[in-house]
Amino acid sequence: MNMKFATLRTDISTVEVTNISQHGFWMLLENEELFLPFSEFPWFREASVGKIVHVERPSANHLYWPELDIDLAVESIRQPERFPLISTVGTISEE
Repeated sequence: MNMKFATLRTDISTVEVTNISQHGFWMLLENEELFLPFSEFPWFREASVGKIVHVERPSANHLYWPELDIDLAVESIRQPERFPLISTVGTISEE
C-alpha cells in the first residue's frame, strides 16, 4: 500500500512592522521593505502601536489590519500614486 501524507505547513509571518515614526511605518514583506507614510495612509495616523503591528496577510497581494478594519492591496503601498485617496462629501439641501 502506497500512502502519501500531506504535511501541514505553518507559515512564519511573511509580514512584519519593523519601525514606526511620526511620519509613517516600515513593513518587511518577505524580502521587501515598504514604507507607509501617514500622508498617503492617514487611517493609521492615530492608531496605537499594537493595532498597527497586528497585520495579517490573507493572500500574496492583500494585507489586513483586523483591529482597524483596514484592507490594503500590496500594490497600493508600492505605488500609492496609482491609488489616490478619494473623499466624497455629500451635501444635503433643504427645500
